Amino acid sequence: RGRFRRMPGGMTAAATRHSLQRQGIAKTELERQGLTLDMGAPVTAALSIGGCVAAGFGDGVVRFFSPDAAPIAVAAHRGAVLCLAADGTSGAVLTGGDDGRFLRVSSDGSIEELASFGTRWVDCVAAGPDHYACSSGRTAHVWRAGYPAAKVFEHPSTVGGLAFDMKAQRLAVAHYGGATVWKRGERRWKSSKLIWKGSHGAVGFSPDGKYLVTAMQENALHGWRLRDKANMRMSGYPAKVKCFTWVGSAPHLATSGADQAVCWPFDGKDGPMGRSPDTCAFGGDQLCTAVTGLVGHNGVFAGFADGRVIAGRLSTDDTVTDLVVKGSSGIPVTALALTHEGWLFVGEAMGRVLWCRLGGDHA
Repeated sequence: RGRFRRMPGGMTAAATRHSLQRQGIAKTELERQGLTLDMGAPVTAALSIGGCVAAGFGDGVVRFFSPDAAPIAVAAHRGAVLCLAADGTSGAVLTGGDDGRFLRVSSDGSIEELASFGTRWVDCVAAGPDHYACSSGRTAHVWRAGYPAAKVFEHPSTVGGLAFDMKAQRLAVAHYGGATVWKRGERRWKSSKLIWKGSHGAVGFSPDGKYLVTAMQENALHGWRLRDKANMRMSGYPAKVKCFTWVGSAPHLATSGADQAVCWPFDGKDGPMGRSPDTCAFGGDQLCTAVTGLVGHNGVFAGFADGRVIAGRLSTDDTVTDLVVKGSSGIPVTALALTHEGWLFVGEAMGRVLWCRLGGDHA
């Protein structure tokens, strides 16, 4: 596809681009009004759960950030928190660590060990209605809530990503050579192979369940239309895509890996097939390292390698411009999360976090 086109409404003026490339951005008013803390360990993951945000850190601590309250810290793992998933509506999160433990961690400080794999890391976790899963090595373990025994699914190589669809009827497992989709039946789970050469990592179903997308080791995404296994190659990135999320009313798949948020359209019967992506939240000469937003809302928040966070909008209105939410710190943004009430969490590679309330129409 080549390089990405600019979406109408972005920062397109040459003077603005040159300014962004020459210098960083100073602290914003949102930063001054928000809560900035130095946690002393890298932020490894973050997600919105209910009205709060849960974040994992490199020292094994899980912190819960709520409006108008001090963060709650739970010492969960003996090592880094590698992955997080929201545990339904319980207000808890599922975590995997390099201590080989698969945990359920709650904001009241309680910790439940769901499984332990000794010296083998828990690389990926996922949750859906009445089901949850984790992976260690090439094996995925799937539990039904209330049942102690797990289903064990083996794969041809190390699992790179796990994701349930909205009803937990299907579990997608990314690995070398493509992905395997496990479909839950009345008596057993049946597998279906989706083949594409290369190493596949993070994986996700589209909100309507019609598509599956993976982030590849190469500078690309790959997708499949599930009804006929048609391939969708989404390439042209200057760097590896480390983060993607579903946003907007179409919806779009917003991704990192370029100098702006790259947003692939998934409306219509063919999704992004044969179409160019939209873009917003231009970051000058900095790479986008994290993205977040909300399904149904056309706002996209992009974090960059210099610590900056820029808000953009999927719009055809030429008067819409990007907004700098957080200025440059010189440290890459590693995690972003947004609540429906408009609270934004920003986590950096050296452990600094910003927790702030967005004003007006945040999305």
